[in-house]
Amino acid sequence: MTADPPGGLHATQSAETLATVKRMEAGLAANENDMARYFHEDFLWRGNRGCGVKEGLAAFRANWQLPFRAAFTERAYITERYLADGEWAACFGHIEATHSGPFMGIAPTGKRVRIPYMDFWRVVDGRIKDNPVSVDFAAILMQLGRDVFEGEGWEKYDRGEVEPPRPES
Repeated sequence: MTADPPGGLHATQSAETLATVKRMEAGLAANENDMARYFHEDFLWRGNRGCGVKEGLAAFRANWQLPFRAAFTERAYITERYLADGEWAACFGHIEATHSGPFMGIAPTGKRVRIPYMDFWRVVDGRIKDNPVSVDFAAILMQLGRDVFEGEGWEKYDRGEVEPPRPES
């Protein structure tokens, strides 16, 4: 198989995919409500543990977008890096937001939090069809005073508080 020449079909598709994703992110940041402009009706949103899986646009809106907006207001989306490869794009970054509504059983605190995330999107016919996501809920909860690792997170190794275990032999 030969490599795609600079400016070839693959490069064009990658650029179009990334442009689609950036339009969608701008729509989310602007609190747009018509997500059908960006997502297929039957798209699949696959979050890590705690986030759940949303099958279809209606489920995404009802069970992710609106609860997230209720829990976190005054959001600023900070994307640190984008990558694009054909019909797939990805990014990592964080959201800075105010904890204004219930989140994971925690009443609103008014605290500003940093919400780290990684997103992957598959774009088909100019709209997002598949969206695996990882949102660091443990980091958010820690900022709100709940340590889900109960002090047993491996950061204690990094701080030199505990000697990391080693395999035998």
